[in-house]
Amino acid sequence: MKLVFCGTPQFAVPSLEKLAAAGFELQLVVTQPDRPQGRGMEMTASRVKQAAVRLGLPVVQPETIKKNEEFQQKLAALQPDAIIVVGYGRIVPTWMLQLPPYGNINVHASLLPKYRGAAPIQWAVASGETVTGVTTMRIDEGLDTGDVLLQREIGILPEDNALTIAPRLAQSGACLLVETLRGVEQGSIHPVSQDNAQATLARILKKEDGQIDFKRTAVEICNRLRGFQPWPGAYTQFRGRNLKLVAARATEPAGLTPGELRIGNESLLAGCGEGTTLELLQVQPEGRKPISAREFIAGYRPGPQDLAAS
Repeated sequence: MKLVFCGTPQFAVPSLEKLAAAGFELQLVVTQPDRPQGRGMEMTASRVKQAAVRLGLPVVQPETIKKNEEFQQKLAALQPDAIIVVGYGRIVPTWMLQLPPYGNINVHASLLPKYRGAAPIQWAVASGETVTGVTTMRIDEGLDTGDVLLQREIGILPEDNALTIAPRLAQSGACLLVETLRGVEQGSIHPVSQDNAQATLARILKKEDGQIDFKRTAVEICNRLRGFQPWPGAYTQFRGRNLKLVAARATEPAGLTPGELRIGNESLLAGCGEGTTLELLQVQPEGRKPISAREFIAGYRPGPQDLAAS
């Protein structure tokens, strides 16, 4: 099969590498333009571009694709059998959907129709799911609404966060993509329409999603802390300044009201919704490095009402 690969983040790299190793003809890799990054704001290539260069594959980085005639003519001249899209970061235009005979095939990091959208890994963990997975689907003009080709489940461990599970999903998705393309080529895969009634949205994250609402239960707060990594994390206000929660766990109820603090046996407890209690293990005061609860207690001597309740 002749393929054009569109992708940008690290999540897409295993898919590109697996396709190359499996012997598919990768005619072109399409990725986002280099962007300034880091303190020095140096121009940095995407992870997919770095991988493509390492593999000796041709790369293009169009600023736009919807009304880019030069790019459209380039893809049309290649006559790919399929276009692969993994975290590219651009809406695929109609002309691109209609170009290859096998369509545009996507690897999505959830078990569709659950968690359609930009942040499926983060929202699955933040919602307390114990199972997620990857889906290969044929892209249509909707938001992750295309026909499902194959799916594979992945367990979310209690100690997982969005950062630790993402590489497992990426590897599983890469293997599933190769399996999908073989099946599509052989005609052994039968696309299945999604049940829109079962759909959930994994919208793009906002900074305010990290604001802790202590009216939620301790388990819900822990799940959101795990899910919203590395950004926006979980934070509250301590004496009017931001306090980032780095590590925490649900513990035995301590009879605290939501947002109320208590120091006990060198532990730092916070009251949460439904009578639950959160133990703050590691925090980061605004402008400081992360410190343990013991260091925070010694240095700041927190009082019961020093946290913002929501």
